[in-house]
Amino acid sequence: MRRGMTEIIVALDLPSHTAALGLVDELGDSIAWYKLGSPLYTRCGPAIIRQLRDRGKKVFLDLKYHDIPSTVGKAVESAAALDVHLLTVHASGGEAMLRAAREAVGDEGPRVLAVTVLTSMGGPDVRQVWDREIPSLADEVLRLATMARAAGVHGVVSSPLETAALRQSLGDDFLIVNPGIRPARGQREDQVRTSTPGGAALAGADYIVMGRPILEAEDRPGAVERVLAELHEAASISS
Repeated sequence: MRRGMTEIIVALDLPSHTAALGLVDELGDSIAWYKLGSPLYTRCGPAIIRQLRDRGKKVFLDLKYHDIPSTVGKAVESAAALDVHLLTVHASGGEAMLRAAREAVGDEGPRVLAVTVLTSMGGPDVRQVWDREIPSLADEVLRLATMARAAGVHGVVSSPLETAALRQSLGDDFLIVNPGIRPARGQREDQVRTSTPGGAALAGADYIVMGRPILEAEDRPGAVERVLAELHEAASISS
């Protein structure tokens, strides 16, 4: 049985430094984790990480490093120096690259997550990219996640549709983060492989990432409270 309740990470997919920190202040103590992706990081740089940390928040730096092992290792070292808690690399960079990322954080640094297959991609997209037939998308995600675990990384980013199989195969001590989470009656937008907060929690996700369903809500704190209630309910079912 997994430890603890699934946590929410709010994606700071906002156009400016002011808008992002305004959201953080609006949500207050209800959210501890924020995801910083490449658009906002490119605009604001490391300063926004420092301001999030000054507010007592935990930072998921989602830059999805993918390069030769030495370059990724140096990039991860730089990210670790910013005092982030989670960061991402692409599993498709290969085992040597994944090992370089893991070695760069050492024992005290952030946890490294390998991105398996983006939640915007379906089976035809993956076959087009790899130019080969794959048994199933779930099998491909498990193959990449198994390689990532062998390389020593701390966990993976996957869709919630693969989470239960990953949890069963890779154990309770391997982190699983699910992006693309949508409320039951929400729109998927560009997400193909998605689920509800409760569905992801019951499948075994440690963290769920939510952006637009919270950012675009008329009552953002209320939207967070509804998701938290769903996660509490899932935790009570699992216990």
